[in-house]
Amino acid sequence: MPISKSFSRIPFVDLSAQYKTIASEVNPAIQSVIDSCAFILGPEVKKFEEEFTRFCDVGFAVSVDSGTSAIELALRAFDVGPGDEVIAPANTFIATVLPITQLGAQPVLVDQHPDTYTIDVDQIEAAITERTKVIMPVHLYGQPADMDPILEIAKRHDLIVIEDAAQAHGARYKGKRVGGFGHAAAFSFYPGKNLGAYGDGGIVVTNDAQIDDKLRLLRNYGQRKKYHHEEIGFNHRLDSIQAAILRVKLQHLDAWNAARREHAADYTRLLEGFGVHPPMVPTYSEPIWHLYVIRVQNRDGFQAFLKERNIDSGIHYPIPIHLQPAYQYLGYKKGDFPVTDGFADNIVSLPMYAELTDEMVAYVVEAIKDFL
Repeated sequence: MPISKSFSRIPFVDLSAQYKTIASEVNPAIQSVIDSCAFILGPEVKKFEEEFTRFCDVGFAVSVDSGTSAIELALRAFDVGPGDEVIAPANTFIATVLPITQLGAQPVLVDQHPDTYTIDVDQIEAAITERTKVIMPVHLYGQPADMDPILEIAKRHDLIVIEDAAQAHGARYKGKRVGGFGHAAAFSFYPGKNLGAYGDGGIVVTNDAQIDDKLRLLRNYGQRKKYHHEEIGFNHRLDSIQAAILRVKLQHLDAWNAARREHAADYTRLLEGFGVHPPMVPTYSEPIWHLYVIRVQNRDGFQAFLKERNIDSGIHYPIPIHLQPAYQYLGYKKGDFPVTDGFADNIVSLPMYAELTDEMVAYVVEAIKDFL
């Protein structure tokens, strides 16, 4: 099939295509912050927090400078530290567990479910010890983890639940947006996310007023009033320009997510019966398809073939947490999490963004069929 004249290449993600659709809104928003010179914790930050609170249907939202900081401050707000254990999935980006380690706590990993890629809830309870303090499910690739059994386990063992929702802005579990199920949730606004800034950023949402208050202290030097420091805090603030950009983008997010769902449905329908393994969508889930991940044999050859056809692809993630050199001290080895280990060798992420066209999706699918 010859490449279409309407495009010369299909990037894995195309931020410039998105910008072109909202430039007339984003540019004045940025300029207004520059004109006001309210760059740090200004009115745009407050307005964005209020709007994201309503979007997630939660009580409070505290913006920060990255998704990693969001996880770190959420853990700090619940006094996680040395001697504590935090249960997390083996299949996730390393930013899920880095803050655990940085606080002196220990990540305890659990294998992924073979159909959903999220944490296998049936294996969580066996990982709990007397040192366990937090369960941290990850809504990976924009697919909600199965929250009801996780919450039941946490309640039974008196544990905190912190959702890693870094890839799941707007995803729904049993009709409700993720973020409001646990004691707190962390989101990332890295540029490539469904809701991405033009730099880095993050946010923590919660329904607990005391946690909200503590988060606000922690992100801003431990102060409520300038130069009055109530506790050891940090400089983890979202800047006002990023907040202004995110306010514009938030208005479009539901439509962008709907477009991604259409593309995912097309991928799944057109690839049926061709030897690839598309993601499964459980009845409880309405994912937002931050990533569309399939499994194939001969991944290197597959990606090289797509590249010859001018199609970009990705791998999320080629080396699981427990096999990373930085985490060898945990004592895990290859085979301890067989599903995660097996999938790491054959997962591939296909192009996925709202601005994909039907023609682009069809071209990707035709290339996959040709390879197979």
